[in-house]
Amino acid sequence: MARSSYYYEPAKESEYNLLLMRLLDEEYTRHPFYGAPRLTDWLCRQGHHVNHKRVERLMRKMGIEGICPRRNLSKSTEEHVKYPYLLRGLKIEYPNHVWCSDITYIRLPMGFLYLVAVMDWYSRYVLSWAISNTLDTTFCIEALNKALAQGKPEIFNTDQGSQFTSKMFTSRLERDVIAISMDGRGRVFDNIFIERLWRSLKYEEVYLKEYETGYDAVACIGNYLKFYNHERHHQSLNYMTPASVYFGGISTKS
Repeated sequence: MARSSYYYEPAKESEYNLLLMRLLDEEYTRHPFYGAPRLTDWLCRQGHHVNHKRVERLMRKMGIEGICPRRNLSKSTEEHVKYPYLLRGLKIEYPNHVWCSDITYIRLPMGFLYLVAVMDWYSRYVLSWAISNTLDTTFCIEALNKALAQGKPEIFNTDQGSQFTSKMFTSRLERDVIAISMDGRGRVFDNIFIERLWRSLKYEEVYLKEYETGYDAVACIGNYLKFYNHERHHQSLNYMTPASVYFGGISTKS
């Protein structure tokens, strides 16, 4: 768990903005291809008359964006190098061939947290995770180090978020001679399996509970991810668990 979780303070947002963020989280989980204009229209249809600027700000706060073409309003810097997507057409047929990582928003009654996970692409096994109350790079490095203590992939895939393009993160992978792959801008389905993890986590755990504190969220999410790895049978894995495939080297082919 990231150190900042021990000192969790509710995010400084109004109750109404927190309600909007809860609604945005649920609708975005259902339709990740919705950008700010569609989400603004959806909120208005639900009776919340907000403008697109507020929705855009809340989406940035939540760390989400829709899958849609956008203008190139920023240029890469030396500290934030972008890497090509290496998985197109690649057959991933064994554990530790490809790992992936992503961040999602976790709601609380009076605020929110961020969850990062590292997953083995082939087995869907969650190697590590960390929670923080800020979208910094530190908790992503913590999760990465915990995963690398268990093994090493040939390729590591992420999106182009600033946490993953930071020199601190990419240099850690380069130190272990791991090839770096990054999704195309706004292409959530380039990292589809961890997106499915977030969907399962939210519908089977987060949306069913009201975490009172950050400690409650950490404990409950930890229990769910243990269940996900060791007890939850996946149809795409021929109804085996991620742990049995990852540690047993079992083929997932029919």
